[in-house]
Amino acid sequence: MNLKLDYKKTIKVGFAFAIIQCFWVVYDYVIPLLIDNAFGLSNAMRGLIMGLDNLLALFMLPLFGKISDSCKSKYGRRTPFIVLGTLAAIVLMIFIPVTTASQLKEANVIRNDLETRFVEDAAFRQEKLTEFYDDAESGENKYISKIVFDELSGKISKEEFVNLTTDDEAGYFNRFAKDGMNRYINDQVYNQVTKQHSVRLVFFILILFLVLVAMGTYRSPAVALMPDVTPKPLRSQANAIINLAGGVGGAIATITYMVGFLINENGYVGIYIANALSMGILLLCFIKLVNEPKMVDECRRICEEYGITDEDDEAVDLREQEAEDGVTADKAADETVLSAEKQKLKKSKTISFLLILASIFMWFMGYNAVSSNLSIYIVNVLGCTPFIGTVVSAASMAVSAVAFIPVGMLAVKIGRKKSIMLGLLFATVSFVCVFLFIKPQWGISVKAIMFALFYLIAGFGLIVVNVNTFPMVVELSSAKDVGKYTGYYYMATMSAQAITPYIGGLFMDHLSNRSLFAYSAVCVIISIVLMALVKHGDSKPLPKKKVYEMMEDVD
Repeated sequence: MNLKLDYKKTIKVGFAFAIIQCFWVVYDYVIPLLIDNAFGLSNAMRGLIMGLDNLLALFMLPLFGKISDSCKSKYGRRTPFIVLGTLAAIVLMIFIPVTTASQLKEANVIRNDLETRFVEDAAFRQEKLTEFYDDAESGENKYISKIVFDELSGKISKEEFVNLTTDDEAGYFNRFAKDGMNRYINDQVYNQVTKQHSVRLVFFILILFLVLVAMGTYRSPAVALMPDVTPKPLRSQANAIINLAGGVGGAIATITYMVGFLINENGYVGIYIANALSMGILLLCFIKLVNEPKMVDECRRICEEYGITDEDDEAVDLREQEAEDGVTADKAADETVLSAEKQKLKKSKTISFLLILASIFMWFMGYNAVSSNLSIYIVNVLGCTPFIGTVVSAASMAVSAVAFIPVGMLAVKIGRKKSIMLGLLFATVSFVCVFLFIKPQWGISVKAIMFALFYLIAGFGLIVVNVNTFPMVVELSSAKDVGKYTGYYYMATMSAQAITPYIGGLFMDHLSNRSLFAYSAVCVIISIVLMALVKHGDSKPLPKKKVYEMMEDVD
């Protein structure tokens, strides 16, 4: 009899991941817009703030993963962290938009006034476009990047540039001047409001810091819960269900900010109140449905029934290594040779572990550079409203979510490593297509549709990769240190996400907005190369029940 995944139990455990995704989907899409609109910071500075959570995670996730490994609560090792961490985050997150209310109000007055003047006041527009051109010609490139200016110089003269209107038929304003206009407006918001009330920015970052600390206390324990209650051979399938549950949490979050932006483009307070309520409801479902100690005992019993132990994995790996190296049964009996083979295997598994982490690091360097700047790109570059931007994002998420279950089965058929490399390839194709084929001069609807189609490919790649990378990492762990290995996994992902928003912002500030996707594509290609070198952590064939146990079942 084949070992089968308990879907019902896995879905229940998935509520913990749904809570996490409910928070982060809103955070990743809404916070960049809030920072941009309220404070007028540069792309790089915004990226620096967006990387704050991941900087905290570098030490918090391994720490709390390890602490939860040693927890002996009557509610289980992970549940106390999930409940208390979520409650703290829910209370604190309401203050994120509240702290920016006055700042946002004053910034919008300046922003709306300048946007209107660029459209209606020809003399003002010509003055500023002349300023943009002269700045770029001098090599400062504060408003127009060097790449864009070089392209501009080959298309139109200075006189033609300074006389552009916001609705020129050739699309030259959108192609060469719109980004400069956005940068100028942000500069004015920063100089006239943020600089004058710098304490508001400090207070905003402080509240953000506290919320992120609360989230950091339970992310590793929440993710480690799945391996705790799932036999090793089934973890890729289980992780697909967990990610699907996370997708549901993300969908709930997407609906909250979609409706919020539809009602009010600056409705950040309402969005975060709705998101806090959503997280609270999901937490109540988790508390009601998940009995961690009971689920862990059931998993232990199933593992014993099918002969699955942490030691068995290493023994199987050792036998496979011996077979590859031509070690005979007689030689294997020799303790010296056996010890040497164990050391060789241990070294090989350590190298694979480090390569997996490095590959994951480069994957998140590439993908998060895009995701952390996604809302800014959709609104400022594609020209969509925040609401239309949410529709583009939600459409890609909804269509790619269909792949969750098949992706879990794919790993069983072709293995985790090949599945991951396939997903990375999809993401590379997506980013290259956006870089090469999305043109600024196109109409907003055309750009939005094309981008949604290309981003859909990356979304599918994201699912394939994320479903399989975490199981590869914990495959190399034991039951005693799953939390610690979960922390290592998130240390790799978060360290990348701590720095890549800033680096991506630098590319956008100093080269061009679309160069972000070239940077991301290169990072993902490096990830593919690193994953190709991995030799351990792949899924193993599903074990069958021992013959005598099957006979007992028949009796």
